[in-house]
Amino acid sequence: MTPLEAVLATPIAIDGTQQAFGAFTVEQVRARAGELKAAVGFGPTIRVAPVALAWRELEIALDRAGVATVGELDGDSILALAPKLWVLPPGGSLL
Repeated sequence: MTPLEAVLATPIAIDGTQQAFGAFTVEQVRARAGELKAAVGFGPTIRVAPVALAWRELEIALDRAGVATVGELDGDSILALAPKLWVLPPGGSLL
């Protein structure tokens, strides 16, 4: 499995289920960006701000590319955004 395939296959919790990151729709990305933005506040929650911004960047990339799902974006964009989104954790692993 290539790094891109691994990122696209990464299960992410959304709408009460697990879904492959590559299957996320524009609407789901928009909702995730809004949810994370709403969680940003003071203290420790300020750390959510860069992740919320990255989800907003993904939303913009999807809109500009005119695609319906994350998996339809170009691979370089997906791989560049994945660590910022915490789809691919910084450093490559949660362990």
